[in-house]
Amino acid sequence: MACSDLHRTLDAVWRIESARIIGTLARMVRDVGIAEELAQDALVAALEQWPHKGVPDNPGAWLTATAKNRALDLLRHRSMQAGKADALTWEIETQMQDGAPPAPDAGVDNPVGDDVLRLMFVACHPVLSPEARVALTLKMVGGLATPDIARAFLLPEATLAQRIVRAKRTLSEARVPFELPGPAELGERLDAVLRVIYLIFNEGYAATAGEDWTRPALCDEALRLGRVLATLAPGVAEVHGLVALMEIQASRLRARTDAAGRPVLLLDQDRGRWDRLLIRRGLAALERVDALGGAYGPYALQAAIAACHARAAQAGDTDWQRIAALYDALAQVAPSPVVELNRAVAVSMAFGPAAGLDIVDALRDEPALRHYALLPGVRGDLLARLGRHAEASEEFRRAAALTQNESERTLLTERARLSADAAG
Repeated sequence: MACSDLHRTLDAVWRIESARIIGTLARMVRDVGIAEELAQDALVAALEQWPHKGVPDNPGAWLTATAKNRALDLLRHRSMQAGKADALTWEIETQMQDGAPPAPDAGVDNPVGDDVLRLMFVACHPVLSPEARVALTLKMVGGLATPDIARAFLLPEATLAQRIVRAKRTLSEARVPFELPGPAELGERLDAVLRVIYLIFNEGYAATAGEDWTRPALCDEALRLGRVLATLAPGVAEVHGLVALMEIQASRLRARTDAAGRPVLLLDQDRGRWDRLLIRRGLAALERVDALGGAYGPYALQAAIAACHARAAQAGDTDWQRIAALYDALAQVAPSPVVELNRAVAVSMAFGPAAGLDIVDALRDEPALRHYALLPGVRGDLLARLGRHAEASEEFRRAAALTQNESERTLLTERARLSADAAG
């Protein structure tokens, strides 16, 4: 096999298997940082051995067995150092028989198990900052390389690497156990996991900075993590609500840009380019939410809003009154200035731009939106619809100055020019 083919194969295997491997090792050594190092050692061993011996029939099992052997060596060394040569840990006693290494396919029948869920909860532990949770989740659960994560969030690789190192050190120093949280803290910890996945998806769906309007790879990764979590927590309605939201939103990705990569706004999109399979998956997840009685959770409500768009064959068929009502409900259960701004858009579509502008104008002094490009962007759109083109142009220019995304800046600058032309 050519070197390039080998690297592609190994990268693909790593993306699929890394979370389970690191989770298994973390359960053994009780330290996610060391677990990742051991998993990386197995990856290096594959790079050294596979070119000469060939790719194993089950490469994931090979990586798992190799990594576990290294973990067992570490546990032996720890036991010897502690003077406990006759009392090795549970992992060695149960996973070794007569000195033989674990079977290459041991424990790999189910590629997604409790260890992955534990790893998710550890990577999203509240002891870490939100930024660290995102970075660590993508690194350990998503299987992304540090340079890939740095590029995705437009950070220097060294900065991102330091963030991950500090996160692992924090978890180690805080002695965060590698276990699922108890009932008393499950809600808080699950909320943190869902929030991280949501943030990753949003950054992919509408990039906050850089040249690209979207980053589909981040959406794909968030969807994968959400689907894993839904498999491991099938009885939690909000997990399915988040998956439903992401499936439906992701269905529009191809239509969000034109052939030249320029942004295409929702009402202008070619709905024939929407992915019907993802829409069906999203609607099915939304049905599971209803069956679990969770229709009024924040993610479920957002998914229901997305479903209104998905069910409309044409933009003119959209049930904006229902969307406005859903935003009213969302504002009750998860109030925020951003939700209120989105509600203003829905109200403007359901009841006219003047009604929406009243809501937006009440948000103009909101501190959280002071540097938020969408506030003047939405206001500019409403003013343009009211025929107040000179004011609209000014708002679009203000929004263009605030955004960090080059594609969005270009779009807003063009809208400012068109409004200025319309104003004469």
